Amino acid sequence: MTTAVTTPEAERLGPLDRLRALHQEGRIAAEYPAVPALLAELIGHDADFAALARAGRLLARVSPESIGELHPGAAPATVALTGHGMLDALPPALTAQFARHGIPVRISDAEYDSWLRDLQDTSSPLYAPGTELALCVLDAHIVFDELPLPWQITDLAAALDGKLKQLAGLVARYTEHGPGTLVLNTLPLLSGHPHQLVDHASRTELAWRWREFNAGLLRLAANHPRLHVVDLDPLIADGGPVRDSRLAAYAKVHLGEELLGRYAREIGHLARTLRGRAKKVLVVDLDNTLWDGILGDDGADGIAAATTYRGEAFGKFQRTVKQIGAQGVLLAVCSKNDREPVVGVLRDHPDMTLREADFTRINANWDPKDGNLRDIAARLNLGVDSFVFADDSPFECGLVAASLPEVAVVRLDEEPALHVDRLLADGWFDVRALTAEDRLRSGQYRSDAERQDLQESSGSMEDYLRALDIRLEVSPVRDHEVARISQITLRTNQFNLTTRRLQEADVQERRTDPDHLVLALRARDRFGDNGVIGAVFAHRDDGALYLDNMLLSCRVFARGIEQAALAALLAHARDTGAAAVHASYRPTAKNHRVRGFYPSLGFETTAETDGGGLEFTHPLGDVPPVPEHLALDADFGPCPRPAG
Repeated sequence: MTTAVTTPEAERLGPLDRLRALHQEGRIAAEYPAVPALLAELIGHDADFAALARAGRLLARVSPESIGELHPGAAPATVALTGHGMLDALPPALTAQFARHGIPVRISDAEYDSWLRDLQDTSSPLYAPGTELALCVLDAHIVFDELPLPWQITDLAAALDGKLKQLAGLVARYTEHGPGTLVLNTLPLLSGHPHQLVDHASRTELAWRWREFNAGLLRLAANHPRLHVVDLDPLIADGGPVRDSRLAAYAKVHLGEELLGRYAREIGHLARTLRGRAKKVLVVDLDNTLWDGILGDDGADGIAAATTYRGEAFGKFQRTVKQIGAQGVLLAVCSKNDREPVVGVLRDHPDMTLREADFTRINANWDPKDGNLRDIAARLNLGVDSFVFADDSPFECGLVAASLPEVAVVRLDEEPALHVDRLLADGWFDVRALTAEDRLRSGQYRSDAERQDLQESSGSMEDYLRALDIRLEVSPVRDHEVARISQITLRTNQFNLTTRRLQEADVQERRTDPDHLVLALRARDRFGDNGVIGAVFAHRDDGALYLDNMLLSCRVFARGIEQAALAALLAHARDTGAAAVHASYRPTAKNHRVRGFYPSLGFETTAETDGGGLEFTHPLGDVPPVPEHLALDADFGPCPRPAG
């Protein structure tokens, strides 16, 4: 499938030349799964936004629909674009950044200074059905162009207050009528604006009022789950001018190409997050990655992650990795070393910020690293597409990138001062909201090792399940669990019957509908509390109960939890007068293992749809029992509207 970009002849060409060759051969759509690796190679260690834009122009010539038809996992995204200044440089940058995450994109054209009209008019592309992201790119001129001449600081203060109120109203309008996520941005302040005031007191007041306005914009996102505000200040601080003064004056280009390139990268991260593609595992090398030196050559006394000039840079990297791990990202080691010395360093070396307990897996051996990554994935019951791999060796990075293209590879080098920047550059682990379960995840996976020990020592699967002492609770989703339930729909791929992705606002909408059931599954056992590990979505219609989706975390597969939850729901449907329960299965690349789940519990197959989907009905004549090895506490809350 990808021979066009992996032959020795092709590899002698640069990645952009290989992409051009694919375009000339008309094969970009066919080879689209290889495009993210090409773009990763194109940007190398440091993002080349001009090169990415050139790649984006090539990719934009290919129909997103043709890519989606060939690769069902690459469903096209629809992006509506509007703004104040000219934004011609943004679509190719967005196209490339989306492609880095395997997402083809269709982008509507943006007219100059159309932002207000587009946000007010519910017939504009921003409000079109199917729009995932509505990007409204603003600049300081939306404020300064409304000031009188001459103007004073009081005029600016009034304009800022009025503009924030106007934007708040437009955001409320969009969240009520718009289909997707609205994206605004903070407004960069150029030196030419405060310097129009000759007194320092007024300049100081302008500065704090401007920052208060931007803070107000950011606070809007806290009140509207379908609003995201990109803070441009960190992007500007990373380099490059905000604009070219000549292009701004003559062509109305108020934000420069490099800044728009950095903005596009943030939007690519957001699109990946909204589609539930956040990475879950960070796998790190050790020698010259977590510490300075080679353990096998230098010994424990010869490595450093503090106290030396270079060691301090490695210590900073360790602190960053630990910070990431504290927020639900699983940490693992993949190192060509003997295990015993590695564990000794992680336990006892005084320089180490990261300790043995911080890692869910430590694979220290002399096997190829791609095989070790597969082993870690199998042990954690996760796909390698949820992995980020950080290593300083070009060979190891190339090996993993070639044999496991689903893995995001962070290419470090001999300069440890840049390790942190390179790890964080692409926001691989970004989520919309952090949940209580996220913070507990590492400990829960360590508890899974104890469960595995119990299973291996048990005489049978039945003995193991009885010894686990599982307690399952099924009840309506609570207020503080909405973010977690949304996260489950976005990130669960294996036990996910229909793969319907729901944002927090979507979950909340179903919770408040009296015809809907939105249930959380919570489990604990002798080894601890697993928290919210699953969800069930259902609704009443025409005398029947329809199962919209059922989801379960891969951590708790094969323990009878799914059977118990569905058995309880079927009994509830029968007892509340439902004539039948209907359900669907929609196949994906990862949920094939649950294809037979509904039939195993008495559902009858009633139809097969295009693409291998199945429709089921349970007549409720014979409801399956709850497995005897677990204790169930089911509360379905207020009864939905009577059946029929």
